[in-house]
Amino acid sequence: MDNYDIHLSYINEIKKRFGIIGNSPKILEAIEKLIQAAPTELNVLITGETGTGKEVFAKAIHGLSNRKNMPFVSVNCAAIPENLLEAELFGNEKGAYTGAVEQRIGFFETANRGTIFLDEIGEMPLLTQVKLLRVLESGEYSRLGSSVVRKVDVRVVAATNRDLEYEVQKGNFRQDLFFRLKSVHLILPPLREHPTDIPLLIDYYAKNTAKKLNIEYEGIDRDALSIMQSLPWPGNIRELRNLIETIITLEKGALITPEILRKYIPPALPAYQFIATPNEFSLVNVSKTNEFNNDTALIFKTLLEIKSEISTLKIALSEIINSLNKIKSNTDNLQIHKYEEINENDLKNEENLNINYYEKQLIINALRKFNGNRRLASEALGISQRTLYRKLQEYGINE
Repeated sequence: MDNYDIHLSYINEIKKRFGIIGNSPKILEAIEKLIQAAPTELNVLITGETGTGKEVFAKAIHGLSNRKNMPFVSVNCAAIPENLLEAELFGNEKGAYTGAVEQRIGFFETANRGTIFLDEIGEMPLLTQVKLLRVLESGEYSRLGSSVVRKVDVRVVAATNRDLEYEVQKGNFRQDLFFRLKSVHLILPPLREHPTDIPLLIDYYAKNTAKKLNIEYEGIDRDALSIMQSLPWPGNIRELRNLIETIITLEKGALITPEILRKYIPPALPAYQFIATPNEFSLVNVSKTNEFNNDTALIFKTLLEIKSEISTLKIALSEIINSLNKIKSNTDNLQIHKYEEINENDLKNEENLNINYYEKQLIINALRKFNGNRRLASEALGISQRTLYRKLQEYGINE
């Protein structure tokens, strides 16, 4: 076995041990940086959207470090009220504040000689940031309500879904603390940027759920998998996991088909559209999500596109009508009108264009031509299966 095979085997061992799922280049790149950083004493900053697995990587850093046999303490800075966060992190003396009826040690003291994971670090108030910076630089801190200086030996792994450099520019985050935290910067990609890992994630969470319920998981068919890979997943891996666990539980492990997915993914929801917005201060490649909240907005957008590209639409409409006649001639028992070839004079009058009617008829014919197979129909129509499902709902088609 050569060095490459040994290294690949080690990566697979790490993935299995810590529950890291994926073989895409972006996930493997994150694992490589994890392997490099874990054995050191450097602080690590993990950035990525909500649900991308930041805590999983934080635990892996601790588990592969020299501190692995010491405590790993996870703290969600956003979940603790601002006026209590300092006391929770560094402890307090009795009477230090209203309600402090006894002396308490903080999370840093609990994590001594181990690792503390500060999730949502971007939510930490500025005054608490000052104390955190002191710990990072000297290992010293004081409990709230005490002047006694204490020492602690803790490695800090921080995580955020915010752009900390931008927060520094706005004055919401200390620049010196930012530099101390990002000795190693580990970036986790959103799920939409590595859809090839979705089949592995589905299989992993489905089998785990089925095992807990003592039922058999029958798998997912190709059409349903294609739909899953086309979704935007704004909640990333966490969203996918919750969906799979729900489906497996309620459907008793049955084969996941598009029909089953329609119960849990509303077909009338318009497709998401991601528009990348470059930011010179960005730590991660962030995409913004534009989504239409109802069908009225979707129709409005469509009308604007029709207005701006009416000449292209006329040509496309002519081809659609001709295609309808060809499909009808090869299909039995079709209850649609016989369309005449459209001449150029007909197309000059924009008021005569009824794109919704023609689109509905084209969808009906495509479904009948392929005996109701929506995957083949969507491919023939040149649209995604998700768009086809939405159109079926919009036009009330039950084929």
